[in-house]
Amino acid sequence: MVAQNVKIGDSLPSFSFQTSEGNTHSFADFAGQSIVLYFYPKDDTPGCTIEAKAFRDHLADFKQKNTLIFGVSKDSASSHEKFREKYCLPFPLIVDTSTELCQFFGVLKDKSLFGKKYKGIERSTFLINPEGKLVKEWRKVNVLGHVKKVLDAL
Repeated sequence: MVAQNVKIGDSLPSFSFQTSEGNTHSFADFAGQSIVLYFYPKDDTPGCTIEAKAFRDHLADFKQKNTLIFGVSKDSASSHEKFREKYCLPFPLIVDTSTELCQFFGVLKDKSLFGKKYKGIERSTFLINPEGKLVKEWRKVNVLGHVKKVLDAL
C-alpha cells in the first residue's frame, strides 16, 4: 500500500491486517458495523494505558451503537498481547510493525526524545461508518474525555 492520508468521506480500501491474537482481517469483514480505529504510540505507557482502559470501560456503550474498537500501534504481537492481558482489554489490537496502516492514515510524525529524532505515532482516532467510509477523525488526541467525544459522534 502506498503512503497517503485518508480523508473524510473516503472509502477504505480492502487490505489485510493482523491482530495480536494472530487473526487476519480486512475492514470489509466488518461491513454493517461502525469501527473506531485508534492509534496510540506504545503499549503499556501511561497515556496509552489510560486511553485503552477508557475504551475498555465503555465497550458496552460502543456495542449498543453497533461499533467495534481496534487499537493500533507499531508494537509486536507479543507486546500487544501482554498489554491486553495486563489490562483485560476486550478488543483487538492491530499489529502494524510495517507501519502500513499508520502511513495510510497519516499518523506517523517526526518526534524527538532526549535529542534523538524518530518517526512516532501521533495519537489519533478514526470513525468508520457501516459502509466502510471515514466519517470523523480526531488528531493530536488528549486522552482525558476523548472516549466520550467518540461516543457522542456515534
